Amino acid sequence: MIFREIKHKEQWDEKISSVKMSQFLQSWNWGALQRNLGRKVWYLDLNGDYFLVIKIILPFEKSYLYIPRTSVKINQEHLKFLTELAKNENSIFVRIEPVKQNLEQFNFKKTKTVQPDKTLILGLEQSEEDLLKAMHQKTRYNIRLAEKKGVMVKEGALADLDIFYDLISKTYSRKNIKVYNKEYYKKLLINLKTASLYLAEYNDQVICANLVVFYGNTATYLHGGSSVEYKNVMAPHLLQWQTIKKAKQLGLQYYDFWGIEDRYPGVSRFKKGFGGFEVEYPGTFDFVVNNFWHLIYQTVKKFK
Repeated sequence: MIFREIKHKEQWDEKISSVKMSQFLQSWNWGALQRNLGRKVWYLDLNGDYFLVIKIILPFEKSYLYIPRTSVKINQEHLKFLTELAKNENSIFVRIEPVKQNLEQFNFKKTKTVQPDKTLILGLEQSEEDLLKAMHQKTRYNIRLAEKKGVMVKEGALADLDIFYDLISKTYSRKNIKVYNKEYYKKLLINLKTASLYLAEYNDQVICANLVVFYGNTATYLHGGSSVEYKNVMAPHLLQWQTIKKAKQLGLQYYDFWGIEDRYPGVSRFKKGFGGFEVEYPGTFDFVVNNFWHLIYQTVKKFK
C-alpha cells in the first residue's frame, strides 16, 4: 500500500470534484469545517484513491473513524490501512458511506444512516423551459403564483444568519427534524466557502431561506425553512426554482435535493414536484475494530 497525506487544497479538490456527481462531503473545505469543530482530519491518498477521514470523539477516550459519501470502491488494501489507523487512534470502528458499493462483503455491519440514503437529483442539461415542463403542474403553478404575488429572491450573507436560523428552527421543530446550533451553521458558512444563503422576501420581510452548497458539478440544497404566516404566497417554490437557475447559470450539471424520506412525506412531495430522478445509496457501514467496546457503544446508543 502506497499512501500519503495530501497537503494542497487544489490538488485534493481537482480529484474529488471530478466524479460524476461531486460529493461535497469529501471536499477539502468539509474537512476544514470538521477541524474547526475540533475533530482530527486526514486527507489520504491510498494508491491513488482519495479519502477524507474524520475522527469522531466518543466518551472514555474512544472514537471512530468516519468516511462520508465516498465514490471510491473499497478494497482489502484500503481496509487494512484504515484498520491500522483506527487502532493507532484508539477507534472502535471505521464507518463508511459508499456511493455505490455494498460493504457487507468485507464483513462490515450495516448501521443507521448518517446522511440521507435516498435523494432526488435534477439534471441541469435541459433548458429552463424544459425543466419547467418536466415539473409537476402544481409546482409550476406555485412558482408563477409566487412571482405574481411579488416574492423576490436574493442571495444572502453571513449577516443574514439570524434570520435563516430562526426560520429553519421553527420549520424543523414543526416537522420534528434535528436542528444544529447556530454556531454550527456559522462555521459551515465560513469554512465551506461555496455554501450560500438564499432568501425570499415578501412585503420587505424574509419569509423563506435556503442554504445551498455549490461544489464541483453539483449544487446541494442542504437546509431550508419558511414562515407559516405567509405560506399562501408559495415562496419556497420560487426560492428553489431561482436556486436551480443559479446552479444552471454557473454551469453545474446536477441539483441535489438532499434526501427524500418516507418519514417526511410533505417535504419529499415538495421536492419531487420539481422532477428529476431518484438515487438510492447502499447505506452506512461499520467495520468493527474492537468488539468489546463496539458492544458497549451499541448498548449505550439504544438508550439514547
